[in-house]
Amino acid sequence: MNKGKLVKMDHLWGEPLQRCDMEKTKRKSPTEMPLPFQLDPEPTAEMLTGFAGAPLLIQAFRSLAGPAAVAEHVQVKQRERGYDEATFVESFLLLNAMGGECLEDFERLRADAGLAELIGHGVPSAEAARKFLYEFHDEEKMEAAERQRQSGQAAVIPEESKPLVGLTKVNTALIGQIGDRCRDQKIATVDLDATIIESHKREALRTYEGERGYQPMLAVWAETDLILTDQFRDGNVPAMYDPLTTAQRAFAALPASVNEFYFRGDSACYEKKLMHWLNDPEREVGPKGFISFAISVRIHPQLRAILEQIPDTEWKSAPAGDPNEIREYAEVPFEPWQPYEGKNQQSLRYLGIRIQPHQGELFGSSAEVKHFAVVTNMSLAPAKVIPWHREKAGSIERIHDVLKNELAAGVLPCGRFGANAAWFRLAVISHNIITALKRIALPAKYLAARPKRMRFLFFHLPGRVVQHARAMWLRIASLPQLIGEMQEALQAFPLRS
Repeated sequence: MNKGKLVKMDHLWGEPLQRCDMEKTKRKSPTEMPLPFQLDPEPTAEMLTGFAGAPLLIQAFRSLAGPAAVAEHVQVKQRERGYDEATFVESFLLLNAMGGECLEDFERLRADAGLAELIGHGVPSAEAARKFLYEFHDEEKMEAAERQRQSGQAAVIPEESKPLVGLTKVNTALIGQIGDRCRDQKIATVDLDATIIESHKREALRTYEGERGYQPMLAVWAETDLILTDQFRDGNVPAMYDPLTTAQRAFAALPASVNEFYFRGDSACYEKKLMHWLNDPEREVGPKGFISFAISVRIHPQLRAILEQIPDTEWKSAPAGDPNEIREYAEVPFEPWQPYEGKNQQSLRYLGIRIQPHQGELFGSSAEVKHFAVVTNMSLAPAKVIPWHREKAGSIERIHDVLKNELAAGVLPCGRFGANAAWFRLAVISHNIITALKRIALPAKYLAARPKRMRFLFFHLPGRVVQHARAMWLRIASLPQLIGEMQEALQAFPLRS
């Protein structure tokens, strides 16, 4: 009877019963299918752009009086025809912000007809941009630097050309404008450090790591992420060579609203002239009054011996970044090489740092114990000074990474020193304009956004340029919330007619 019922049900379903046990046919994923379109080889007749968010950057630059600063401080063109200096600078800012990394990438911007309509001018060709950069190179100053090398001075920083100095003045003017709109920021911590940019140009000199390249130095305003100044250097110029000049330029670039000053540096800043200047409240160049500082110390044999002789009872536990290590600190009782204190100067303190693995005692290896030290003129407890000093790595080293890997500073365009210095400085200005856009005009959630995220969210949006009612309109394919944020950002940077 059961078999008969099964046969009957089998016929009702209309197919053999045993097929019920077979696997269902698997549906293909859309990712396994060919793309459902063909590419038309003819360009569209509509006015489209792939950089609908680029006007945010341009509006910020113009609202901060960037073009006026360029016109005042950078004069390189001999004739009126062609693009003026401000248009060139603005185009380099676009190249950096949109993700270009070489002169040939200007052609990508030139191919976007909608972009030219939105910003009110075309973009120079790669060759025109190259000739513009050449104007920042002064061969006479390079020959003077070469004569210094031949006389026995290995590390030489060539004197900057007048247009290159002008770009620094443009950056300083922009920082002043940003400071006027952020008057509540009255504290400035200046972080100083150099970085290596590898280059295979035959003019590039070898760095301490062995490869050819350049080693520019930066000074960053840590509280705002703004780059206060830069000094472009050949690869063989060590970071410890004349850090004072860059530090003085950095403090001079701070807006007048700042009234509390700090400085942090690695062991390259452990240099007599710089430390004397920082610790002198009556310094001739720079702000008067106290500058609190903490600088990594180069561990010479005398200091190492003192650190190793500190009793274990004097070392106090400190939070360790690595769970496998023990980090401790102690006040160093004295340091024999201390020529920095003078009249009216603050006494310097040396703070020792000892790092050892958790299992160090088990293996009995004293070689696994590492000693470091920080010199400071601050009276705070070591437990506060040392972590504060370590925060420098998350500040300026991140900016180095952004310049080299997310802006165009990591790929230098040619072998001419002045042209490469201008290329690097234009990347610095681009970084500061993007920072101003985030800090002044966009919601706080974007403050930590790096350039690649700014491109993803804002700069690389598709849009259509439409002429309607005797006006130009930009229609963007994006979320309404994002478009609203862009509208508010444009309004935060008003332009004078």
